Amino acid sequence: MNQLHPGPPADAPAPAARLAAFAAALADETRASICMTLLEGRAWTAGELARITGVAPSTVSGHLARLLDAGICVTERQGRHTYVRVADAATARLLDELASYAVPDRDAAHAVPVVGAPDPLARARTCYDHFAGRLGMAVTDAMEERGLLRTEGVFELTEAGRLWCAEAGIALAGAGRRRPASSCLDWTERRRHLGGLAGARLCARSLEEGWVVRPAGGGRALEVTAAGERAFDDLLGITRQAWA
Repeated sequence: MNQLHPGPPADAPAPAARLAAFAAALADETRASICMTLLEGRAWTAGELARITGVAPSTVSGHLARLLDAGICVTERQGRHTYVRVADAATARLLDELASYAVPDRDAAHAVPVVGAPDPLARARTCYDHFAGRLGMAVTDAMEERGLLRTEGVFELTEAGRLWCAEAGIALAGAGRRRPASSCLDWTERRRHLGGLAGARLCARSLEEGWVVRPAGGGRALEVTAAGERAFDDLLGITRQAWA
């Protein structure tokens, strides 16, 4: 047992033990700084968090282990990298409330610079068979705001979302066991975007209709056409500013 951070008594009830672990995990300025960074809604690698907080990578790894053990953070593997994010929306809300209590003037945006991918990949690209980059996040955010998609925990289309898909010509049948909606961590935006059948079929229709095109050189980058700008605005109220 760690002598510096003794655990709760053996007979402590589970809620008290969890609360104690949660509070102990936050009782360090570096770990609190990590949490404040993660509240931006993006995911970060351990190396990036080390640079942001100004501590050695080995030190930040120990702090992340405490946050992971307390259930405050989770990790996601994407390609060759492992990213850290806040565990869920409920934990994020609690952290934000604590931060607001501790820092009364926190109305000012707490901005952390993102190491972005070169355009045009950061603007719009395919991730397997669905949208990614700023365009992918614009679609995800617009669907959530309109009540078409639930993003807390597992991504899930609402009844309104299924109706919207039918009206938009996005078929949700005939794909075996593939989920209608799933999430995928975006490596430039560091947030989760829409994948699954809905994401794939929206991307496929956009290519078929000429709403997006691939550059002459090929690759995963996409360019939104004038027809696409009109279509995304009509379907989801997304304007060019969201991805440009």
